[in-house]
Amino acid sequence: MSERAILAAQGYLELGMAAEALAELAALPAIEIRDPDIIELRLHILMQATRWADALSTAEELIRLNADAIPAYIHGAFALHELGRTEEARNLLLKGPSELRKDPTFHYNIGCYEAVLGNREAALDSLQASFALDET
Repeated sequence: MSERAILAAQGYLELGMAAEALAELAALPAIEIRDPDIIELRLHILMQATRWADALSTAEELIRLNADAIPAYIHGAFALHELGRTEEARNLLLKGPSELRKDPTFHYNIGCYEAVLGNREAALDSLQASFALDET
């Protein structure tokens, strides 16, 4: 049952059917709903559905369970930015685990947040770091 529900949720996510994907996850046993992989899947679904406040609380939940969950920092920061809280978004990324700094998305998003905050030089430095890690 659980594997089928997870696969169904992933399929619904790929089809852009967030409500159906979330319903599949909600039907899982309580112990599985607390699994970090399931929480991360829920986070992706909420991001796709542009449910920024819910995505943020889900990212925070994932960070509480696993302080090294890189996607939680990146997606949580993006949700903060979408909620108009760009400085908090930048700060969330900066307090993430050191492994996060190896991810080009970290530097790209920091650059974007710095640009929005009016910090042109810091934005350029971060964007250059991102492109150095991944020129695409």
